[in-house]
Amino acid sequence: MIIKGNIVDILNRKVFKGEIKISNGKIISIRKSNHSIENYILPGFVDAHIHIESSMLVPSEFAKIAVVHGTVATVSDPHEIANVLGVKGVDFMIENGSKVPLKFNFGAPSCVPATSFESAGAIIDSDDIQKMMANPAIKYLAEMMNYPGVLFDDEEVMKKIAWAKHYNKPVDGHAPGLQGEAVTKYISAGISTDHECFTYEEASEKLQKGMKVIIREGSAAKNFEALIDLLPEHFENMMFCSDDKHPDDLLLGHMNQLCQRAVAKGMDVFKILQAACVNPVKHYNLDVGLLQEGDDADFIVVEDLENFNVKQTFINGKLVAENGTSFVKHIEFEVLNNFNVDKKIVADFKFLSNSNKIRVIEVLDGELVTNEIVCDALKVDGNLVSNTTDDILKMTVVNRYQNSEPSIAFIKNFGLKTGAIASSVGHDSHNIIAVGASDEMICKAVNVLIENKGGICIVNESSEKVVALPVAGIMSDQPAEIIGKSYAVLDALAKEMGSTLKAPFMSLSFMALLVIPSLKLSDKGLFDGNTFKFTSLEVK
Repeated sequence: MIIKGNIVDILNRKVFKGEIKISNGKIISIRKSNHSIENYILPGFVDAHIHIESSMLVPSEFAKIAVVHGTVATVSDPHEIANVLGVKGVDFMIENGSKVPLKFNFGAPSCVPATSFESAGAIIDSDDIQKMMANPAIKYLAEMMNYPGVLFDDEEVMKKIAWAKHYNKPVDGHAPGLQGEAVTKYISAGISTDHECFTYEEASEKLQKGMKVIIREGSAAKNFEALIDLLPEHFENMMFCSDDKHPDDLLLGHMNQLCQRAVAKGMDVFKILQAACVNPVKHYNLDVGLLQEGDDADFIVVEDLENFNVKQTFINGKLVAENGTSFVKHIEFEVLNNFNVDKKIVADFKFLSNSNKIRVIEVLDGELVTNEIVCDALKVDGNLVSNTTDDILKMTVVNRYQNSEPSIAFIKNFGLKTGAIASSVGHDSHNIIAVGASDEMICKAVNVLIENKGGICIVNESSEKVVALPVAGIMSDQPAEIIGKSYAVLDALAKEMGSTLKAPFMSLSFMALLVIPSLKLSDKGLFDGNTFKFTSLEVK
């Protein structure tokens, strides 16, 4: 097979008219040739850090959509399913992903559970990490979220890092806001990347100290604008990622969108493409072609180098997508789950208090970090309740692995005026998380998810809508087009009910993410991410 076009040689920083000859999935020759074809041929895009589970799609269904946008590979942390099902969940992701052409590169989740301050469905210890690191299918040790464990030389944390070093595999970082001597020690432990930077200054320091910074632009966390100006000087040590990508967003685009935005800022296209295509392959030692003779024939054909409208995607020499149509086939698979909790009653969500002031989680739209603020309490018969007038809503996290008392907090900036929304996608342990205008609505939403053994839902006085997620309570068994459209309906309904957040369900899912400051809620209680200790809802 011969493909002609304007060949983009990123490594040598040149574009020339030529043709690529392919045989048995490999590029056997690249040569200059005169022709009238104006399309551009370049290496495929690589998402340098993503949790496939956040798309609510199993890997094989994710692949169907991603290839349309020119993505040929991902660096994927199966941390979410691992918190539900342990190593068995990681094995599921690897097996399912291996059935389709897209090149999934999975890591060994380093923090399952993410902390000891929440209830997860499984544990992955250093002995498990040793076995996983020996597996050639595992490419790296996934994000070390327990940065306090690194800073204080926790024995189990250091054993996990040591096993990655033993097998000469990279260690991914996760240290939002960490600077100064603390980040120096974190890096010296052998941690080579961070995708959690949310300020220019933080990312600049980490780059100067030898870390590779991954610019994240996902459905909830959006750091592109804050960090992209570092790319011209540091392009050799930067990559792009989505981290978490909801299904409706994935239908619209993927890494191609970030390239388009960077070009629109006037940046050098070769530097942009090095971050989007080359650097992940080099850093993680991926079996992904870079449009060189002898490489796997993994490349894309785009209309131009401004909009990156993908005309064709090739993986191992096979055409897997063309003009918006995916040729990736549906794969049958076994549905695994871990959901073991009884339905709740309204009284379970009451919080009796004499306090007039409460600590409140302040959501920051487009950020995973939150603020802690102190607000006036609204009480009815001594029970702390949602204050829709001031947008201070009751929130709960319910253990889905065993029966226990729900934890309660309050949250600002969700904006709901009526009803409630809930999700069993609750990072990192994926317990049920809900926010609503009343205890009755919160209880109703939680019970909808218990009935379905996982999903996302929206309820009000007269109706309920749910997108079931039967695979580990975090992924669908349906195709991307169906789940994407269903999710979009719920997203729109949440906004009709008053939410002003760009992605209310995605934002909700991170309100239990204890390793991101400042204030979060686990099934065990309100948690201060700065001190790494539980704190009181009531302010005495």
